[in-house]
Amino acid sequence: MNSRFDHSLTDSNIHTVPDLRGQGQMNTAADKITTSGTPSAEGMSNAVATAQVPTVQAEQIYKKYDEKQVFRDLNLEVAPGEFVCLIGPSGCGKTTLLHMIAGLENPTSGRILVNDSRVEGPDYRRGVVFQSPHLYPWMSTRENIEVGPQLRNQEPDDDLITELIEMVGLTDVEDASPSSLSGGMAQRVALARTLANDPELLLLDEPFSALDELTKMELQDELVRIVDEFDLTAVFVTHDIEEAVYLGDRVVVLGEDTDGVKGIADVSEAGRARESSESMQRRRDVFELLEAGAK
Repeated sequence: MNSRFDHSLTDSNIHTVPDLRGQGQMNTAADKITTSGTPSAEGMSNAVATAQVPTVQAEQIYKKYDEKQVFRDLNLEVAPGEFVCLIGPSGCGKTTLLHMIAGLENPTSGRILVNDSRVEGPDYRRGVVFQSPHLYPWMSTRENIEVGPQLRNQEPDDDLITELIEMVGLTDVEDASPSSLSGGMAQRVALARTLANDPELLLLDEPFSALDELTKMELQDELVRIVDEFDLTAVFVTHDIEEAVYLGDRVVVLGEDTDGVKGIADVSEAGRARESSESMQRRRDVFELLEAGAK
């Protein structure tokens, strides 16, 4: 995972994107992040080489459902190895954007590229973990994890399945049915099932939102470790500012009423410490962007 540096708000960790409809612009900070949501060379840590092709590129995305317009001219890039969190008010399009990156929905216009290839449908290399684990009730823990490769007519790698079961702490319930699992255990199964497909990009849609606080914190720590160990790029949807700052290298704030990306906060210097002064400052940065987006 990217190394984390110490900057204050005045050191340009926060950048507000101009109103895409031309209604003005906030000059909150300098340009660590471009107005298209693309990380600048200065804004990324040394672990992410800016010369690399971005893992995710959303270009001039327009999205509409019947008469409801969700995005107009949304642009965003996610660098290789980066952990980006999407946050914003309900109905702002966080899950819609995640689904478009996954290939579960299509933009009305514009395009999304993953590893320089246009997204035109679902692909196992873009692994998705949903808010609900969606386990098969007649299968054991291990069998649920093995389903991913089997759906692609691939024989599961027994060694990898065993490694994943151990990694997410499911050894004692390997043969258990989903009905006997707690919510946290079920989400561990869902995460391991996604990883069994050996994805290049991990997409997570509020996977911990229904869990109690202690279980959520445990799974956040496990997710960070897994993303590091598998060298994954991750995009994570959340409503929780603390969660976004703890997990993310950058937090992308989406605005209301087709605003798209209202601002991006570089939170990498928070150091994955929950109660440090840096972490508290980064939470204030994100809150300010959310407040600005709601006005």
